[in-house]
Amino acid sequence: MKSANFSFALLIAAGLLGGQATAWAHGDAADPVKVLQQQQPSNAPGKSAVMLTVSYAPGQASPAHQHPGAVMAYVLEGAVVSKLNDEQEKTYTAGEYWYEAPGTEHSVSRNASKTRPAKLLVWSLVDEGKPVTEPVRK
Repeated sequence: MKSANFSFALLIAAGLLGGQATAWAHGDAADPVKVLQQQQPSNAPGKSAVMLTVSYAPGQASPAHQHPGAVMAYVLEGAVVSKLNDEQEKTYTAGEYWYEAPGTEHSVSRNASKTRPAKLLVWSLVDEGKPVTEPVRK
């Protein structure tokens, strides 16, 4: 099954959404997140829709995080390993996709390959002015 509840953790980055989106680097590659577009949908007052790509260098991983809004992700290239909440780690390959409910903890998010890059296309719906990704609260 291509769709699975997987913490879209590779959206490891788009910081605050308002007029700008910022990315935090993770691993040793700089700025792996590229915001493609951000809109305030007229049929969803107070929400911000964001589309972006997340690129992982070979062997790269992101820190544990969660997403305050809903997330949908599609693997464009390579493969990523993810661990969502208390589920087992799962590997997603190019062409696979998933939905992540708001608040899902993503404790493992990494490129499955030590030699090839991985890339995701991500769409998120968050409260306007809120971050797409935030650290896990303990």
